[in-house]
Amino acid sequence: QVQLVESGGGLVQAGGSLRLSCAVSGSSFSINAMGWYRQAPGKKRELVADITSGGMTNYADSVKVRFTISAGNGNAMVWLQMNSLKPEDTAVYYCNVKGLRPGRPELFEYWGQGTQVAVSS
Repeated sequence: QVQLVESGGGLVQAGGSLRLSCAVSGSSFSINAMGWYRQAPGKKRELVADITSGGMTNYADSVKVRFTISAGNGNAMVWLQMNSLKPEDTAVYYCNVKGLRPGRPELFEYWGQGTQVAVSS
């Protein structure tokens, strides 16, 4: 089992910044990609940004330029730097890891427990 431990969420005013961190640990797991998703009350979960083990990044149009995803420590850490925050960024943010379990050909996903980000106007 892989564990994802998130930190860095909180309450900020519009225009402020937050940096989310996700620490990946646990059993053997070959990571293909890591990412951040978010879910606002009453809305479906959506991709915010992800990054492959090779460093390629992908962002939702709503956060492009403002947010930056990065990874390090041998893909044991993933961060989301959030700048110029807007009230519509308010949501629970979830860390996600996709990869391969030993001896299995199919991709598998792990999720963090979520961390609250609230942006006031």
